[in-house]
Amino acid sequence: MDEIRARLSAIEDERHPSYVKYPLSDILIIVMCAVLCGLDTLGDLVIYAKSKAEFLSKEFGIEAIPSKATFARVLSCVSGKEIGDAVLDILRMRFGTAGEVIAVDGKAICSTAKAGNPHSALQILSAYVTENGVVLAQESIHEKTNEIPVLQEMLTYLDVEGKLVTADAMHCQRETCRRVIQRKGDYLFGLKENQLSLLEDVRLFFDTADEKDIDRFQTAEKNAGRIEKRTCRKIKDISWLKEHKWPGLQSVFSITRVVETRGRHSQETSYYISSRSACPKQLMEFAREHWKIESMHWVLDVTFSEDDCRFLTENAHRSMNALRKFALAVHKNFLDAHHKSSSIKAHMLSALLDEEIFLSILRFL
Repeated sequence: MDEIRARLSAIEDERHPSYVKYPLSDILIIVMCAVLCGLDTLGDLVIYAKSKAEFLSKEFGIEAIPSKATFARVLSCVSGKEIGDAVLDILRMRFGTAGEVIAVDGKAICSTAKAGNPHSALQILSAYVTENGVVLAQESIHEKTNEIPVLQEMLTYLDVEGKLVTADAMHCQRETCRRVIQRKGDYLFGLKENQLSLLEDVRLFFDTADEKDIDRFQTAEKNAGRIEKRTCRKIKDISWLKEHKWPGLQSVFSITRVVETRGRHSQETSYYISSRSACPKQLMEFAREHWKIESMHWVLDVTFSEDDCRFLTENAHRSMNALRKFALAVHKNFLDAHHKSSSIKAHMLSALLDEEIFLSILRFL
């Protein structure tokens, strides 16, 4: 914990020195511990701090517990970006950035939307290593912009060398592809109507192509009466697509999903482009890796009820979002390292109820 305290202590404290009663690092450690136990509402943070006062004093030397108003004021005034950067630094220091796929996706915090305008909600774009659950970077997206320029700006500092960046069809932009290639990475993006000319050419080819011009790979999974068949079809020769001038384009492929559930049948086909030259099996696996960041966003809502979060400032929302991601990554890596089958939510509850389990998690950090 010494390294964690040192990193948190480096965050600029916006409070006037003469009014500081509780060190910023103490407050942030209390919040971090509470979030590691699955708590993140303001009321729960205060209850946790008071009930664990003796434990916090013994393990962290925290001698005084702040009031609810102090927690709220500090989380509102201290830079959410600085807290987020510090928390992500701790994750990278402990778990590294190993992993082939970086998935990028945005998530809105619904409770921040203005009445009658759901698009005004604060969104946070995350770059996520799918192998170990570490978030490499995150940026806020405000009402007057969207994910596209935010990812392009993120690519000016994000280390993607040797990695494969995946994102949904919104990011299927020549400039985004160019920046990934410029940073010595690869991309894999969904292809939809925002690139209509390329989509129409690709779709027409798949609809009319001879099978000798296609490589394919197929899987089938059965679970609780649900059967899902996936077929990846890759175009062998894409030289005819050069006129579209997509930087580094090496692979064009489709994935068709056929699902049968209790006599019901559904089918959908998605199209993708990538700068990675790979076989259909690998391309399907890469495309499916993107699901992990969407799963992480889903867990943020299921485990922490993030969409119902009632903090009043962007700083607080950004800070708590980063701490939630921190908690998910820590528990995921702890459970994987110890070959435990517990869910993250159940393991958080165990950490809350059993101080020895919580200490084992801290020692793991």
